[in-house]
Amino acid sequence: MRVRLSAESVHNELVQRIEEYSGQGLMACYQCGKCAAGCPVAFAMDMLPSQVIRYAQLGLVEPLLESKTIWLCAACQTCYTRCPKGIDLSRIMEALREIVMLEKGSHINYDALTSEEQADWPQQAFIGGFRKYSV
Repeated sequence: MRVRLSAESVHNELVQRIEEYSGQGLMACYQCGKCAAGCPVAFAMDMLPSQVIRYAQLGLVEPLLESKTIWLCAACQTCYTRCPKGIDLSRIMEALREIVMLEKGSHINYDALTSEEQADWPQQAFIGGFRKYSV
């Protein structure tokens, strides 16, 4: 993939929305890789956590919105505790999920889920909801 950098691509509307929704400064990340090295779910992701931030820094938000990584993030805060710059990557992942759901709708067909399947869902919904409504 060839990337052409410009002030417009780096500070595009979607990058600004990610920063606004998450409250995190994307440009503070200097790609040390500690978030990816400590992520307990990285093995299942199609894009490492550090790559999520790099793509956003470069203004390449569309691949992020198509990535399954944003849906796999467990919001466990391991990345945040290891980050020397204090970037809360789980907030960035949540912001990306919000953007996808606002622009494309939910990718989950809730009507097709049984009550047993819903009972087995991870705590991610609770964490995301708590974060949104407790600020």
